[in-house]
Amino acid sequence: MLIHRLTDCTEFVAGDGTRLRELLHPAKHLISARYSIAHASLAQGQSSHLHQLSTSEVYYILSGVGRMQIDDETRSVFPGDLIYIAPQAKQRITSLGSDALEFLCIVDPAWRAEDEVILEAT
Repeated sequence: MLIHRLTDCTEFVAGDGTRLRELLHPAKHLISARYSIAHASLAQGQSSHLHQLSTSEVYYILSGVGRMQIDDETRSVFPGDLIYIAPQAKQRITSLGSDALEFLCIVDPAWRAEDEVILEAT
């Protein structure tokens, strides 16, 4: 049985500028899954860098209010929202509420640095 507690996962700043804690990654946890799952957070007013992945990604909003940009479309996002991001889509998320924006990032196949390109730093 594999159980990871969020508070036991090391926090780091990802290439896109979000604060991440990897909950599950097949290369690091020796499991047979194709995907990776990370917990991300952005402080109020912060945005991730505009970036794109060569893989698909899903965000699931846990708390806070944000604005999601995918290519030329921008929409508000709230707790309980799930956002599908197609491979190669240009993406950025911004925290708009009075609290941090927290969300899960599910990447399939599992995230690798060589699959991500930072297009514009904020």
